[in-house]
Amino acid sequence: MNVKEIYVKADALLEGHFKLSSGKHSQYYLQSAKVLEQPATAKMLAEALAEQIRASDLKVDTVCAPALGGMIAGFALAQALGVRSIFAERVNGVMTIRRGFDLHVGENVLICEDIITTGGSAMEAGEAVAQMGGVVVAYAALANRGFCARKGSSLKRMANCKLPENLPFFALEDFTFTIYEPENCPLCADGSEAIKPGSRGN
Repeated sequence: MNVKEIYVKADALLEGHFKLSSGKHSQYYLQSAKVLEQPATAKMLAEALAEQIRASDLKVDTVCAPALGGMIAGFALAQALGVRSIFAERVNGVMTIRRGFDLHVGENVLICEDIITTGGSAMEAGEAVAQMGGVVVAYAALANRGFCARKGSSLKRMANCKLPENLPFFALEDFTFTIYEPENCPLCADGSEAIKPGSRGN
């Protein structure tokens, strides 16, 4: 499966001048919502991700996705694994599990995103799971931005990866793009203005 080609065909690999949720700038942006708007494509990608997870003999009871970006990927992955799907969402800036979702003490939970960059949102969702008694057993995403080391990749973990080193991270592909601090961004130096395509608006 050529995941990059799937993103390109879906017009989900954008080129321009983007301000990321971290506040840093990049010439490229992955818009997974454009890939996941086709249910057949979402199912195909989720089944490929589920195959990796099943091969690891990992026991997963529930998939939890950080809203909003991870919700479709999380639901599709839960369906492929045959387990329950829930999501965490920000309430007053804090990632929270609500809407009647409950977790049993010791329930094995996999955190699923559409894209993992440093893993900050995924970690926040994991903290919400732990507060309810669940146990995070792994992290997963359709795409890895290259800061964290996923299973099956030769890319090394970078210092700003927030995912725990003792838990597996599954993803279908690595997308490594140069990221700039705003004050050192050559795109800004050329006079263009960064746009904010993500869901947080920052």
